[in-house]
Amino acid sequence: MKRIIPCMDICDGRVVKGVNFEGLRDVDDPVELAAYYDKSGADELVFYDIMASVEGRSIFFDLFKKVSEEVSVPLTAGGGIGNLADFEFALECGADKVSINSGAIRDKMFIKEAAARFGSRRVVLAIDAKRADGVFHVFTSGGHEDTGLDAVEWAVRGEAEGAGELVVNSIDTDGVKGGFDLPMLSAIASKVNIPIVASGGAGTMEHFAEVLSVDGIEAGLGASVFHFKEIGIMALKRYLAAQGIPVNL
Repeated sequence: MKRIIPCMDICDGRVVKGVNFEGLRDVDDPVELAAYYDKSGADELVFYDIMASVEGRSIFFDLFKKVSEEVSVPLTAGGGIGNLADFEFALECGADKVSINSGAIRDKMFIKEAAARFGSRRVVLAIDAKRADGVFHVFTSGGHEDTGLDAVEWAVRGEAEGAGELVVNSIDTDGVKGGFDLPMLSAIASKVNIPIVASGGAGTMEHFAEVLSVDGIEAGLGASVFHFKEIGIMALKRYLAAQGIPVNL
């Protein structure tokens, strides 16, 4: 089954959203919004503390625990997960999976150690990437720092070290609503065998149908289109089912 996943970026205890990682605007209370999505047919929910890594602090554990007590769908927590203690605490606060990004770049053993201790199915490698010199580079620090890592090679390495899933977010298409970055997603999907969650660019139901038709793309992640009620999750699922895409109705 293909999955539909709303994503909530958290800043100062609120859900926010920007365009190309810039111009953040306030959206809603995360607990209330999570409860809404839980009742609306979301398959999973993803939470990112978007300033945790930039500010060098721990993730929003107190807030996340409140969310986990209100919803029944699986939760992924990310942002500022820098070591195994952070990873374990996120699980204790109700996360089903934990997303690591900058922490895995800083600590070359992080993915392997997390997979060995907690199981690959709980380890999500998040990749924020955009075009640089004709290739896809991995960026950190809210999309401002070019690591120089090739995104395709990093995805392959992440799988080899034990990541059970990838969230691939295109900074070039983030918040633009012009469609997912199919060239980048296809390039990565052709080189790995673990599930990929596509992120960045959702604007229409057709965009979800396009990306979920790509081999290896198991889920479509959206933010603005769901937050501002531009697309209803169950309406989207019915549309996808009509296109022959298997979803959980």
